[in-house]
Amino acid sequence: MTRAQQGQSVATTIARVILGIIFFAHGWQKFVTNGIGNVADGFQAMGVPAPTFSAWFAGIVELVGGAALIVGLAVPLVALLLIIDMIGAIFTAHIDQGFWASNGGYELPLALIAGLIGIAVANQGVLSVDGNLLARRRR
Repeated sequence: MTRAQQGQSVATTIARVILGIIFFAHGWQKFVTNGIGNVADGFQAMGVPAPTFSAWFAGIVELVGGAALIVGLAVPLVALLLIIDMIGAIFTAHIDQGFWASNGGYELPLALIAGLIGIAVANQGVLSVDGNLLARRRR
């Protein structure tokens, strides 16, 4: 592995772990801090379609997906599911608030989508479960 590849692997790992922590924390919040029933009630108040299903989907995808990002497991698939989650968040909770996060806008979910796209297409390197599995297959 060249120095450039090593640098890319470390950068991808840092980005993936940071995004993973953010999503894991939000999933944890949905299940433990707020409770999935309260999240579903909040989703219903916002007009989210199928609020109970949507609350479970968001909670599971964020909690499990965040953990998967941290260890680097199934990153492209997990990123896709989290992008779907964030698109839902933008159009159900943030779009009417404008762009800025300070006003409840869609700035943060949009930034998370950008990060997810970046890590989804990146080579995960040996600092991930995916990268280690690929390295073993090549041997």
